[in-house]
Amino acid sequence: MTTYKPVVVQTFPRLGEKITQDTVYWRGYKTPVQIKEFGAVNKIDFSTVPPYNYAVTASSRIHIYGRYSQEPIKTFSRFKDAAYCATYRDDGNLLVAGGEEGSIRLFDISGRAPLRQFDGHTKPVHVVGFLSDKYRIFSGGDDYSSNLWDIPSATEIISYSEHTDYVRCGCASKVNADVFITGSYDHTVKLFDARTKSSVMTIDHGQPVESVLLFPSGGLLVSAGGRYVKVWDVLKGGQLLVSLKNHHKTVTCLCLNSSGQRLLSGSLDRHVKIYSTTSYKVVHSFNYATSILSLALSPEDETLVVGMTNGVLNVKHRKPEERKEKPLKRQPAYRTYVKGRTYMPKQEDFCVSKPVKRVLRKYDKLLKSFQSSKALDAVLEPPIRLYTPEVTVAVMQELHRRGTLRSALAGRDEKQINLLLTFVARRVIEPRFTPILVTVADMITDIYQPVVGQSAIVDRQFLRLQEAIGKEIDYQEELLEVLGMMDALFATFTKKGSTYLEENKSNGLKETIETN
Repeated sequence: MTTYKPVVVQTFPRLGEKITQDTVYWRGYKTPVQIKEFGAVNKIDFSTVPPYNYAVTASSRIHIYGRYSQEPIKTFSRFKDAAYCATYRDDGNLLVAGGEEGSIRLFDISGRAPLRQFDGHTKPVHVVGFLSDKYRIFSGGDDYSSNLWDIPSATEIISYSEHTDYVRCGCASKVNADVFITGSYDHTVKLFDARTKSSVMTIDHGQPVESVLLFPSGGLLVSAGGRYVKVWDVLKGGQLLVSLKNHHKTVTCLCLNSSGQRLLSGSLDRHVKIYSTTSYKVVHSFNYATSILSLALSPEDETLVVGMTNGVLNVKHRKPEERKEKPLKRQPAYRTYVKGRTYMPKQEDFCVSKPVKRVLRKYDKLLKSFQSSKALDAVLEPPIRLYTPEVTVAVMQELHRRGTLRSALAGRDEKQINLLLTFVARRVIEPRFTPILVTVADMITDIYQPVVGQSAIVDRQFLRLQEAIGKEIDYQEELLEVLGMMDALFATFTKKGSTYLEENKSNGLKETIETN
């Protein structure tokens, strides 16, 4: 009696995600920490000096968090209404924030009361920031104005009223201490120079501008609005370099990594996309639970913080690099490895082979005992049916080879027929499963045709199967039409190529005759 041979499950190559260096790098973050704020998080800003604390603006408060703390280490709550855009100065000692009431407050990190208050806007101030000289502040509000303020005297230096809608984003140049940029809902991005009385450059984004970002070199500007992220060359007068449309909803925030080689964008579609700043292709993406309003990376890319509309702060920390110190062990001598390798058994030697014990799976045991129906039930269990459908199809193929597939499919109740038809309707369009599942569908239709109309659930599954097969046939017909078109094109190219070669040959022959 021969031993039972287990069912051979055919393996197919998986078309998975291509693993790149970016994939490995951006996956190197720990499980995120969730922190609940009092309202939607409209701004996150990291301090540029160690220990790299970050300020979170939500509702009427500004919370300062340590990089690894889950509770705020400091809170600024001297706002009557909502606070906006809390931003650190480059030295990490001062913090400036706008407010719903139209005033701008300047805080010392070591204190609680504001050092300065700047009043001049008549509507909410959504944009504030420091110029690179550290002694001036720029701001933008819903009164369509962009203002410049002097910190020591707490006075307004100049006010620009060139925008025709809300000013909702801005940034300052790190190269030139007089240059800052604002973006507005009037679809424009304006570049201002504090030495002039009007803007020096206007760029039309084409959508309400939600965020602007200037590269450290000061030569490239990134604007986000609508579904678009656009990159502009400032040195060429605002020439458009590239327009990216990788989000499905409005892009709300932008961020650069510490090296400036990766650009991050967050959107209301719950995704953070990471682009290469050389090719501007998406190299990785993160998925979040709700719409994203703000994001920030720590100066060393060790922490990624994302703020969402439901007031949740998502904090990811990079996994520390594991340094495994290998213990020094005395290695065996070389002869230990080669001992007995070249020994050849003699004629009088008796060779003993160690029997290998095979562990059969549940469906193999049932097939071995000729329980076809139970074997089919075993591979229709959710873990196998959903995650390894090739095992289910392999058992069906083995039953068909034995000639017991029809008996295994027969005699089933409404629930089991529904399960079978669901599996077949879902997988019959996959080319690797089509040959055997078409046979299974034919047998099920033949066996249970008399009971059609007695169960609404089974009838619905039969209609789904019919629809899936009909769509697949339509796709195949369209592909055949395309294939015919391509064959005609290739035939034309081949004919032209052969004609060209013949002309060259005949011309060469004529030239040779004339020369002779």
